[in-house]
Amino acid sequence: MAASRATRRFRRSMVLGIACLAVLLWAAVDQFGVAPETVAELALGSAVGALVVIAAAALAVALWVGLRRLARRLWGGGGR
Repeated sequence: MAASRATRRFRRSMVLGIACLAVLLWAAVDQFGVAPETVAELALGSAVGALVVIAAAALAVALWVGLRRLARRLWGGGGR
């Protein structure tokens, strides 16, 4: 079964994005003399930061849903 046009575009975009990131990392290390350890440290820091933001968003959603359920139980409404 052939992939849809949207699927092909998505895959192409993913491959191009990963290739661009690889070129940026290569340029930082090879052309500008950034130590590979520094690149790894920055990548790890970015990944941890992204995970913290995702966890905070998940916590906010869980709190919001919990408060809505509590409001429905207490007052019989609390929203939609």
